[in-house]
Amino acid sequence: MAPMSAPVGGSRPLLNRRLASFGTTIFAEMSALAAATGSINLGQGFPDTDGPAEIAEAASRAVLSGRGNQYPPGPGIPELRTAIARHQQRFYGLAYDPDTEVLVTAGATEAIAASLLALLEPGDEVIALEPYYDSYAACIAMAGATRVPVTLRPDAGAFTLDLDELRAAVTPRTRLLLLNTPHNPTGTVLTPAELAAIAELAVERNLLVVTDEVYEHLVFEGAHVPLASLPGMRERTVTISSAGKTFSFTGWKVGWITAPPELVSAVRSAKQFLTYVSSGPFQYAIAEALYLPDSYYEGFRADLAAKRDILADGLAAAGFEVFRPRGTYFITTDIAPLGEKDGLAFCRALPEHCGVVAIPNQVFYDHRSAGATQVRWAFCKKTEVLEEAAARLRRL
Repeated sequence: MAPMSAPVGGSRPLLNRRLASFGTTIFAEMSALAAATGSINLGQGFPDTDGPAEIAEAASRAVLSGRGNQYPPGPGIPELRTAIARHQQRFYGLAYDPDTEVLVTAGATEAIAASLLALLEPGDEVIALEPYYDSYAACIAMAGATRVPVTLRPDAGAFTLDLDELRAAVTPRTRLLLLNTPHNPTGTVLTPAELAAIAELAVERNLLVVTDEVYEHLVFEGAHVPLASLPGMRERTVTISSAGKTFSFTGWKVGWITAPPELVSAVRSAKQFLTYVSSGPFQYAIAEALYLPDSYYEGFRADLAAKRDILADGLAAAGFEVFRPRGTYFITTDIAPLGEKDGLAFCRALPEHCGVVAIPNQVFYDHRSAGATQVRWAFCKKTEVLEEAAARLRRL
């Protein structure tokens, strides 16, 4: 018998210890569970219909005419960078130079990763609002920084930010605020007063800010206000958005940042060693999409608002406490009224009970107990799918 060889790579675990605690994402687990059980998947946030046909045709036209089939320019094609800059001006009155203040990325996920890897070093602290999208924690860990959660807490049917708690979380080691509004998974939209207080704090303590605004066109009450539009914020803010959520082409992975030249240059330095470039032909299509008329954006928002109400009403009828969102396409519920205490166990058993899949919010918390009984549902699905899911949930 051949002698036993030493483990490949020595005795240390193969996976970088900064990532060891993350494992497989909850989205992969729950989507696999939906497929295995034939359940309605209200877990992972992707639409079950494609976006505008004319934009899909634009992508096809780009491929067939040879535009973007080879490496596009590192910052993104000029047509898309110009369209992004004009979008910011059109909707928010924010002027950005498409040549120096816009960077195209492989979706918002890469924009977040590149921003955090570029701007953070070991020893830095990052304040993030929990519950937070799972890639935030992983990217902060990969950068060697420390995440400091400030918890959004349920109050009177919504989730609210304690501004005193946010201020108290800032220390001399705080480098960056990582914000998400409209907020996934709670559906919270930070108010103008909250944004003003955050801006004042960032200026006072000279903090960088990275804002994830991918749901900017899905604010159902009121309007989206970019943090970069507030006094003192444009020069310190990396604003992130993407085409996936706004145009329902999540698989195309076209995202972007807008920021001052020095911040764009820093983020690009990290981004070039991640994907370098991506989504060549799709960049041409999204450049066209960003010029769609106001009627597109208004219809998109109205359609999702109606779907929100269908699912929210169905969840309430099934016995959940429902936090009706002001933005995004997610609803958070509390399962305690059903006599349940563990959202993860509840979600794993839900397909067997009634053929529906959801996501347990506790995976988005450092303070797991704060989200132990919360469950997130996606309503970016066909109306008939949501109505069937509501009917199945009544079996609970």
